[in-house]
Amino acid sequence: METRQLRYFAQIVESGSLSKASRLLHIAQPALSQQLVKLEDEVGLPLLKRTSKGVTPTDSGLALYHHARFVLRQLDQGLSIVRRGAGAVNGMVSVGLPATTVAAIGLPLVQRVRDKYPGILLNVVEGMSGHIGQLMRLGQLDLAVLFSHDVAPDLAVEPLMEEELLLMVPAHSKLVPRGRKTISINEAAQLPLILPTSSHGLRQRIAAEFENRGLSMNVVVEIDSLALLMNCVYDDVGATIKPMGAVMQEGVRGRQWRCLSFSDVRIRRRNFLYSLLPERLTPAVAAVADELKGAVRKLIDDKGWPGFENVRSARAAKTRRGAVSLNGSPPIRL
Repeated sequence: METRQLRYFAQIVESGSLSKASRLLHIAQPALSQQLVKLEDEVGLPLLKRTSKGVTPTDSGLALYHHARFVLRQLDQGLSIVRRGAGAVNGMVSVGLPATTVAAIGLPLVQRVRDKYPGILLNVVEGMSGHIGQLMRLGQLDLAVLFSHDVAPDLAVEPLMEEELLLMVPAHSKLVPRGRKTISINEAAQLPLILPTSSHGLRQRIAAEFENRGLSMNVVVEIDSLALLMNCVYDDVGATIKPMGAVMQEGVRGRQWRCLSFSDVRIRRRNFLYSLLPERLTPAVAAVADELKGAVRKLIDDKGWPGFENVRSARAAKTRRGAVSLNGSPPIRL
């Protein structure tokens, strides 16, 4: 079995058709089909199901695909180390981060890795947590931050931090009286809310808190794009419930926000760091994982942005009262 065959097979699976894969690989389709036949003969089992709409992997093909992605990634990283010389930590590391996590630690992570490990090519993939989880399960990411501890049983997972979920409105909004510093969950249920779609983990987390108290949410718009959602909130279409990272990405715009904690419930979201099992980690991936955790610790310790806690502190913390703000000022200017 040749690595070339594994690369071809992985591209076919990801493309969903031989014709598309042949274009991406710049190989004639008959030659690509021949390589696939050789690979199936070597394995002794069919690897693809062929239909009029394209191809999908069989169970055996899917198992081979996952292992092929890991082998090819290891090979690419090994070649990178050899070409750049021994001694330094080198290689490509792919990290999957949800949008609010990118806003909170994306830039510090990139800066830390570039300063300490110039030989590492850092590949940051932003997306919805469901998509990030799927990429992690498929072996297309080395590290990922997700919001559930049971996304993939064959991966290493550790608690990273906890975020407080806050009701957010622009400073000029009339939805919440200016003098208010907190809001009850019952009051929040009366407000027009802009939230992610029902399949989104954050939406499910919020909905559970309302349902536990026999309340229905007044959702007026469902949006899975963080940027569009926050634009709609700023235009006073409705309020939203998000972690602090949602307004941290607004910094360059200079917009003012009010972020109110709940007076009668603490709505939290735990973040988990996913990676390969320790014995399968390359030095480059291990280094980036350490820098990611370092960026989170700095975010928590600096206290410049409230709403982030390490897991141990969050367990012991009492319900905080009062609007979340910077330097004690009512609105947050970003």
